[in-house]
Amino acid sequence: MPIPTPHIAAKAGDFAPTVLMPGDPLRSKYIAEHYLTDATLVNNVRGVQGYTGFYKGKRVSVMASGMGIPSIGIYSYELFNFYGVENIIRIGSAGAIHPDLKLRDLVFGQGACTNSNYARQFGMPGTLAPICSYELLEKAVNKAKESGYSYKVGNILASDTFYDDGGSSAIWGKMGVLAVEMESAALYLNAARAGKKALCICTISDHLLTGEELSSEERQISFHDMMTLALEIA
Repeated sequence: MPIPTPHIAAKAGDFAPTVLMPGDPLRSKYIAEHYLTDATLVNNVRGVQGYTGFYKGKRVSVMASGMGIPSIGIYSYELFNFYGVENIIRIGSAGAIHPDLKLRDLVFGQGACTNSNYARQFGMPGTLAPICSYELLEKAVNKAKESGYSYKVGNILASDTFYDDGGSSAIWGKMGVLAVEMESAALYLNAARAGKKALCICTISDHLLTGEELSSEERQISFHDMMTLALEIA
């Protein structure tokens, strides 16, 4: 497929090898304006903002994924396969389903459980377990230790449902799953298929067991530890 693609208006070379990918376009804009220097808007199709700039002299990009597996499935596929992107680090919010997690804790998704059928397209003769890049995970854990951040590493749940009528998300906790979000499985599967690297870093924004939650404004601007860590390992 030639570029620009149907969903990204950028030209060849507009993206850095590593792209940070929040779900919210406003968070993408916030990162570009507050963390990057010489940031240039390279995509705004459907209001999904993508920027490329510099962090401590290193060229890096940030672009929103939108919400859910279908949306990040499209954007990560096009970035990996048409724009030469090598690494995508998802930075987003997640709901805790582990009793030891607290609001604003970091979670690194070593593996992504899912209730989605996204993997069926690959025609595997069994169940494929989507996992992150160990190289990116190791960098993230080392940086978190160095910085003194509160974090956990383990399985997360990439769910197709936000309003969970049956209350099934919390059940995954009995198998040690840490938190629920909505994008990681598609990102990890696309990375595996393209031979690229991906990692999902989430900040706990609400807790399914206690009912605690951050406001939408807090979710947008207060995830400093997550944003800084992702930029440091990019």
